[in-house]
Amino acid sequence: MQLALLLDIGSTYTKGVVIDLEDLELKAKAKALTTVQDDVSIGIKKVLEQLESYGVDFDLFEYRLACSSAAGGLKMVAIGLVPELTAEAAKRAALGAGAKVSNVYTYELTAQEMERIVEEAPDVILLAGGTDGGNKEVILKNAEALAASALQIPIVVAGNKVVANEVKGILVSADKEVYLTENVMPKLEELNIEPARKAIRQVFLEQIIYAKGLAKAEEYIDRVIMPTPSAVMKAAELIAEGSNGESGLGELMVIDIGGATTDIHSVATGEPTKGGVELRGLAEPYVKRTVEGDLGMRYSLPSLVESIGQKKLLATLAAGISEEDLMTYLEQLSQNVEHIPENPIEAELDTGIAKVATKLAVQRHVGRIERVYGPFGESFVQYGKDLTGLKLIIGTGGVLVHNQQPEEILKEALFREKQPQILAPREAEFILDQQYILSAIGLLAEVEPFKAIKLAKKYLKRLGGKRK
Repeated sequence: MQLALLLDIGSTYTKGVVIDLEDLELKAKAKALTTVQDDVSIGIKKVLEQLESYGVDFDLFEYRLACSSAAGGLKMVAIGLVPELTAEAAKRAALGAGAKVSNVYTYELTAQEMERIVEEAPDVILLAGGTDGGNKEVILKNAEALAASALQIPIVVAGNKVVANEVKGILVSADKEVYLTENVMPKLEELNIEPARKAIRQVFLEQIIYAKGLAKAEEYIDRVIMPTPSAVMKAAELIAEGSNGESGLGELMVIDIGGATTDIHSVATGEPTKGGVELRGLAEPYVKRTVEGDLGMRYSLPSLVESIGQKKLLATLAAGISEEDLMTYLEQLSQNVEHIPENPIEAELDTGIAKVATKLAVQRHVGRIERVYGPFGESFVQYGKDLTGLKLIIGTGGVLVHNQQPEEILKEALFREKQPQILAPREAEFILDQQYILSAIGLLAEVEPFKAIKLAKKYLKRLGGKRK
């Protein structure tokens, strides 16, 4: 028997999954508090002790791999030239690398903005700006501002190739750690984010693991190989595409509802499904991730309620749930973000919150279509991905896994006739990650992709689904 130990070292919990690589079975699961403030290895050790009590033989481990979002994950600031272009390209590259983008800055950095960046204390900065052969002044000025700052963090340079080496020289002369890669936007509205994604992952492996104390984990595992969001993205792409002769399930969306954010991943081309529609704006990546930091179930709940409004939130709930019930629950969650619903009213409130988070997060992720009028009459333009034809949605996160009817939450991701401009899936089959193994599948995909896709097909639970 050969086993794989796959760990997710989260900000709150460290979760361990043991997979039998020969029979492709989930042999054991365990979790413990991460203890990131003290020593992450304490939480890992507790997980291993639980697994050992279940009879797991550690001598049979072929792989011992981990992903991590501990200590807030990979926190990044993106700097670009124009908000809608190079800054957005830099942001997409960061999100695609599994980073949490705390802020995006454009044009020349002001002194106040530079102070704010220092206060934000990011783990890494992605510095972009200008197409190849385009604007040079802004990225050079921003390099000088970063060089003069007190920041001692890695800087990934992914801007105008004409001055890229000069930018690197400015930063290196100020003793900054620099990673030089290709421009995220070499031509106007043309994305090239994969090189930047690889550079950010290299930073994670070489710098961030040690900065967050995760190196201590290597006493128990082979290595931490990626941020947790990257593992989920890897799993999504594998499940869609398949590997080594094992077919995938086709284009899909992953809805990951968490305490702090709601993350949406799509693996789809997103081309227009109607004739005569013109695509505008930045090209969309085939594998796309968006993170909604104001739509979490716990930590960012106040901003979620503010986004939707109390009356609209109440309208999503079952009859009999009062405004007083809602306010009492919100107050309780503000005092204890780890609270789990204890009665039917609280469960209904959690479901309503999850519905709102799903609806808004998907609407922000998918593309939109607009009617425009010109000299030759009416026409339509599309911005972003058209996912109306997408047929598969995978849900993950505690509020879905522990819900009696998770499909009722996932239905909020579907197209609405009242909002035809929002290009969400018209109908889809729902699949639930009821064993919390998406990140484990992403880790296993790095070393055994064929087995990882087989495992996904075996343990992801089909719920059904229908037209909204």
